[in-house]
Amino acid sequence: MKLKVTVLSVFTCVGLTAQNIQNNPGSNHGNKFEQLGTILPTPNIYRTASGSPGHGYWQNRADYNISAYLDEDKRNLKGSETITYYNNSPDDLDYIWLQLDENQGSTLNKADYATSTTLPKISTDQQLKTTDLPVKDNGYGVHLEKVTDESGTPLHYTVNKTMMRIDLPKVLKKGEKLVFKVDWNYNIPNRIKMGGRGGYENFPEDGNDLYTMTQWYPRMCVYSDFQGWQNHQFTGRGEFALVFGNFKVSMNVPADHIVGGTGECKNYDQVLTSDQLSRYRKAESANEPIEIVTLEEAKKAEKNHSKQRKTWTFEANDVRDFAWTASRKFVWDGMRVVIPENNNKVMAMSFYPKEAYALYRKLSTKAVAHTIKTYSEFTIPYPYPVAQSVEAANGMEYPMICFNYGRTEKDGTYSEGTKNGMIGVVIHEVGHNFFPMIINSDERQWSWMDEGLNTFTEYLTEEKWDNKFPSKRGPAWTIVDYMKLPKDQLEPIMSNSENIVQFGPNAYSKPATGLNILRETIMGRELFDKAYKTYAKRWAFKHPEPADFFRTMEDASGEDLDWFWRGWFYGTDPVDIAIDKVSIASADLDTVPTPKEVKYNVDKPLKNDFEDISKIRNKEDKNITFYVDKDKEAQDFYYRYDRGQEKVDNNKEYSTKTENMTALDKKDKEKFKNMTAYQIDFLNKGGLVMPIILEFTFEDGSKLYDKSSAQIWRLNEQKVSKTYYFDKKIKSIQLDPMRETADIDTSNNYWSNDGSSSGSSKFQVFKQKQQEAVRGGANGKINPMQAAGKNK
Repeated sequence: MKLKVTVLSVFTCVGLTAQNIQNNPGSNHGNKFEQLGTILPTPNIYRTASGSPGHGYWQNRADYNISAYLDEDKRNLKGSETITYYNNSPDDLDYIWLQLDENQGSTLNKADYATSTTLPKISTDQQLKTTDLPVKDNGYGVHLEKVTDESGTPLHYTVNKTMMRIDLPKVLKKGEKLVFKVDWNYNIPNRIKMGGRGGYENFPEDGNDLYTMTQWYPRMCVYSDFQGWQNHQFTGRGEFALVFGNFKVSMNVPADHIVGGTGECKNYDQVLTSDQLSRYRKAESANEPIEIVTLEEAKKAEKNHSKQRKTWTFEANDVRDFAWTASRKFVWDGMRVVIPENNNKVMAMSFYPKEAYALYRKLSTKAVAHTIKTYSEFTIPYPYPVAQSVEAANGMEYPMICFNYGRTEKDGTYSEGTKNGMIGVVIHEVGHNFFPMIINSDERQWSWMDEGLNTFTEYLTEEKWDNKFPSKRGPAWTIVDYMKLPKDQLEPIMSNSENIVQFGPNAYSKPATGLNILRETIMGRELFDKAYKTYAKRWAFKHPEPADFFRTMEDASGEDLDWFWRGWFYGTDPVDIAIDKVSIASADLDTVPTPKEVKYNVDKPLKNDFEDISKIRNKEDKNITFYVDKDKEAQDFYYRYDRGQEKVDNNKEYSTKTENMTALDKKDKEKFKNMTAYQIDFLNKGGLVMPIILEFTFEDGSKLYDKSSAQIWRLNEQKVSKTYYFDKKIKSIQLDPMRETADIDTSNNYWSNDGSSSGSSKFQVFKQKQQEAVRGGANGKINPMQAAGKNK
């Protein structure tokens, strides 16, 4: 029963100041195009100025051997793991850090990054309950049973909310490895009610659960050259920083459960029926998805809750994490995909309950295949043997497996929005195999390097899926509403994930849009794609930071993009370029040029007016002999003139006439008779500089286009002008006609020639006389040597 009140969701807007470092704040130039040298970290032997890993680059590694027991009746997971940790760093380590992500669901051990709360306007009976003070243990979170070394000797450890520090009995030196064991268990949360990425979903109609086992084991933190231990708490938003390694994992589950996981299952012959195994073998060479577990088999399994058990065994190499899923509800299909770039044969597979059958059976595995092939074109060839999509009413990614939504109505129908949303989320989550599962950025600190880069590549992949696909993130016009927001509701992209008010636009949409603008408008597709691929290749299976991306994109393209990173990633200014005024002038072709008379005096000696301290000291220094004092041949007229030894009347006035132009002939007049000049004045009202893109429509209906690079704003970041000459009349001018710069106000982007434009002036046109250029000549003026009648 629900109370008759209204739920009010409150978001607190915290005012944040953009990191807008200006070296010349009092000027109208010299700020937006300042280099990022003072902001980016100093290159070193680990990370070079080119953006590539340095000759001293290193990263640590962790191998896992894990066994898990899923107790469906108690909804509890029991696990035991052996971790082999390799210290490849140059540092001695006397303690290590592990992540206990499940503690975020605990009332006692969560990170508790609180936000302000207010009185609701409505609530529900489930939400309305007495505030527990003091806070009671809700029973969730990791229960550590023992932590020991390889021989079973207990290790001292300390739990700090979602992090665990283990103190080592002896220092772990460079090149050494540490083997230790952890036994644990936790109560599996209902992720539909409690939220979060992992847990179970219950289906009341048939009494079954669907388990998504994610962040389910104690995991090693990253120890890096740029940060040391990345042990920032897990609050539920900022995701993960993880270490590469090899995994061997066994999952003991009810015998009628179907299991999918990171990597390859090593014992299908023991856990599948003969029919299912036969279908799997066929799917390994199929070009269309084949049902390995059929819909009929899944419906039958839903009705029988087996008390028997089976153990599934998986192995995965060179991965940073391991996730798995289990349910007796699963339909399972698969097909083979060949990646052309490396000829890798990949099993693309999908797991889904009957509630999603009509959509997932038709589209999921094909979307998986399309994604890994398209991402391989734009980044690196997909290197793993498996790629899987699991329908689980949410969206989250892990190596080789991801969880996505997309259920139909009970009659099997679905809306177009559900279909497109399902395709989009499958592409997005499968795409995360590349960012950050392979190109392994620190998601907890820099969400945009994970979500932003992936959302951009998702957009490229959606476009290659269907040219009419309604992408919500990537096109420049889709970010405009966010860019319009007041500054106190915005943060730079270069912000920690926990400090962002509007996480989706900031971490996903704005970086994706920025990269699309770089590709389509600033760099061009060929140059951008090569640089983007270079970044992916350089940092595959490594830990890149923002500077590595920025520097690589410039290094591989030859484009100076510091102005773009500064404005789009470090600032919050929007794009709002306006056509302020258009001035028109016609050509005056009949005027005869009048020679210009110039009056002047002969130049005075060019010696310095003031004897500076260096000249005085050099003259007094007896050890210095000046060259012209030694070499008499170097003492010319001007040597004497500067010393007053040559007399010239500097007061005498001379005159000369310039005749470097003449009137146009008949042929030229015919050529220029329709010429009109248009000066267009632009204002940078938003603050963020961008290329100026113009569409000219002429009175005869024809069109011309022009684009000036963003560099046009270098010498004046507030206003610029550009003049064009056309031999036909302009009817209208449209700024940014394809809406490719994310301009927030298009009402000032248009000009129409209705006769009210500024100016009806004329500009004179003459024919240039061909003159002999004299390097260093005086342009017809009398010089002092001539005035004195001397020639030496």
